[in-house]
Amino acid sequence: MTLLLVCALTPLAIAQSAMVPSTNEQYVPRLGDIMNAVQTRHMKLWFAGKATNWDLAGYELRQLKGGLVEAAVLYEGIPVTNVTTMSQTVQSISDAIAAKDSKQFAKAFGELTNGCNACHTQMQRGFIAVQTPTVSPFSNQAFMPPKNP
Repeated sequence: MTLLLVCALTPLAIAQSAMVPSTNEQYVPRLGDIMNAVQTRHMKLWFAGKATNWDLAGYELRQLKGGLVEAAVLYEGIPVTNVTTMSQTVQSISDAIAAKDSKQFAKAFGELTNGCNACHTQMQRGFIAVQTPTVSPFSNQAFMPPKNP
């Protein structure tokens, strides 16, 4: 039985070893993958802010900002101005989160969404149009702030 198991797993082990990059190669995520992560952060940011879970909203905003910076650093075709113009909008959201101001948050989030779409248009990707989410696809995550015991 052991011999059978070893024989059966050997091709898998060989195939997986070929998939491991050499230490000289650096993984660079595809721009679409980075943007998918940013879009996920965009959704989670909205639902966290809508639920007034300001800690989670702050976390998601930092993750979203990190994704935008990563895209700009890794993909030189993205004009720096596309990222720097978003910095004021990101700061407006950060200010709203710090103030725990739902109205200011919603306004700044709308500006963020518009900024995303303006960047897509400038990059000849206007067919990628984001909007304020209406339904959460994250049924496994609670967006309401935790209740203090």
